[in-house]
Amino acid sequence: MINLKVSPEISLVDEPVKIQVSGLQPCQKITLRAWLKDERGKIFHSQAFYVSDMEGNVDLENSPATGGDYDGVCPMGLFWALKPSVPFLRLIKRDVIGSPFHIHLELYSHLEFNPFPKNPPATTVCIERWYASPGVQRLPIRHGRIRGALFIPPGKGPFPGVIDLFGGVGGLIEFRSSLLASHGFASLALAYFGYDDLPKTLDHVDLKYFEEAVHFLTNHPKVSGAGVGVIGVSKGAEIALAMACFVPQVMATICINGAISVTGQNLSYGNLKVRGIPYQSEKAIITYSGAFECARIYGDPTDPENQESRLPIEKAGSPIMFLVGENDQIYDSVLYGKLGKARAEKYGKKDVYLRCYPGAGHLLEPPGSPLCPVSLNVLSGMPLMWGGELVGHCKAQEVSWRETLNFFRTNIPCSQQNKL
Repeated sequence: MINLKVSPEISLVDEPVKIQVSGLQPCQKITLRAWLKDERGKIFHSQAFYVSDMEGNVDLENSPATGGDYDGVCPMGLFWALKPSVPFLRLIKRDVIGSPFHIHLELYSHLEFNPFPKNPPATTVCIERWYASPGVQRLPIRHGRIRGALFIPPGKGPFPGVIDLFGGVGGLIEFRSSLLASHGFASLALAYFGYDDLPKTLDHVDLKYFEEAVHFLTNHPKVSGAGVGVIGVSKGAEIALAMACFVPQVMATICINGAISVTGQNLSYGNLKVRGIPYQSEKAIITYSGAFECARIYGDPTDPENQESRLPIEKAGSPIMFLVGENDQIYDSVLYGKLGKARAEKYGKKDVYLRCYPGAGHLLEPPGSPLCPVSLNVLSGMPLMWGGELVGHCKAQEVSWRETLNFFRTNIPCSQQNKL
């Protein structure tokens, strides 16, 4: 009797899952398939081929895939390779508290080349992948100008606080904050345009808005109030770096694939005005798939004309870590990271760290998230190339997530009795 064992069957999305098959014939060729339906009803799917050993077993921790969406030993490959059935979709969990993703794992006792098989599988298991651990609270935030959602871990607290920023898609994206709360951080998923009564588009960056969010979080009774961490990706990384440079309550900053200059929109902080390096949209490259590669549109940060737009990283009073995908096709993130670290060292700032990940693209997300090399930018209406190679990118997500948690645990002040 064929047995498909998946453990655990209920887990956080950033936790590894073991997949084992027994009861096969020796050297039997099989197909393993995974699929889920997102909150819009869209299907994401993956499949891989395996050959059982002489005992009739397949263990994804040791057995190599022989084809399909990936090759070789890849224990989480079925999750990493989930891709949309409709082009240019990105898998994003919206309701991070109320429901999990239900991932269906199917076994076919032959090589099944049809990505949507007509015949039923030999056996199937449905597992739950959650974005928040039991007891995490989600609090909608409308405080002064601040709009977002605060995620509080279970327990008495106080907890180290983190402000979580995404990029040019706008709106409110919560899945990273809910996972941070699952690991003991009070995390504020902060919207700054395209949400609620905030501006529909980002025409100007007012750093006072983000400083207001810092003050809100440090004053929250569940947050240890000495200071907060900030994490941002893309445009959010640029804003996170600006916060590190100018807002003294920022104690630790993680910039994921972002610029070290102000780009596009001008930035202000009270009387301080910083010109954004104008976008050069004509330098975008259209790929064979019709998607846009944008790494050349942000201007040259080393051009003397753009020096006034460089963020003064040497003024940051706390550590900064750049997480960089070497296959990022939105920014030249490797260049930005190296320039940022070099400028810090020039001025004697030694707590700036650069982590580069071969094969990783722009959308470095928590582990278990599938590679998304291209998707539609809802703001521009254009598909954008994010970059990334399946194994390199998804391994980078595992490593960078561990480094993120350790960096915040080390550098954000918290009361001793609750220090993580």
